[in-house]
Amino acid sequence: MLDRHAIEAASKTLHDRWRAGTKLSGLDASLQPRDRIEGYAIQAAIERYSSESLFGWKIAATSEAGQKHINVDGPMAGRILAETVIPDGGTASMAGNEMRVAEPEFAFRMRVDLPARPTPYTVQQVLDAVDTLHPAIEIPDSRFADFVAAGEAQLIADNACAHLFVLGPAATADWRSMDLVEERPVMTMRGEKFVGHGKNVLGDPRIALTWLANELRQLGVTLKAGRVVTTGTCHPPLPIQSGDFFAVDFGALGKVSVGFA
Repeated sequence: MLDRHAIEAASKTLHDRWRAGTKLSGLDASLQPRDRIEGYAIQAAIERYSSESLFGWKIAATSEAGQKHINVDGPMAGRILAETVIPDGGTASMAGNEMRVAEPEFAFRMRVDLPARPTPYTVQQVLDAVDTLHPAIEIPDSRFADFVAAGEAQLIADNACAHLFVLGPAATADWRSMDLVEERPVMTMRGEKFVGHGKNVLGDPRIALTWLANELRQLGVTLKAGRVVTTGTCHPPLPIQSGDFFAVDFGALGKVSVGFA
């Protein structure tokens, strides 16, 4: 296991690259995580660089397209720092962003804590802990120049490619009675329309949310009340460029949008 000094040095390296908008080929051999646990240990240290409380959590690679995009076999959890959140309808800077994609997502805000415990949470237990559902947009990026070759452990250390995030208003519709698997959000950009599908999110956004709760549980981390969890893209990541305006209509669940400069 990497020692505390190596974990802190790796986290600082990645954080400094993120703040500077620059890339690296990989962490030094002495700082590279060898597995998911070491990757998450490096990721956890990123919170100390934020002056605000953690906003929430993201799940990377919940769809086959997302997994292919970063060359991993399954989901990864990442932290959403408060300073990375852009207001609905606001503008996201493209500076330093090499991944250059936007992703429409279902996001949930928690009502009560889900603490770490020995036994897994069920989908119903997790849903009972949710307060609200929101339409959202994630704008991921990596601190690695070649994120496809970085590997799972380094990408987890790299905060699961977290970069910028947009949270729409809470849905007023009775989302608990809806079949989120068959929800088909419509994205509009440059005059074109694209249609997502709820089933692309680990088969069901609610299953993805439960995966996150249990991933944190196994790490000894509490999923706290008030935190937002965005569950992964429901459409293959869409290429973006400066000047674009990306709008997503989740039907009865609401709308969310962001511009790029």
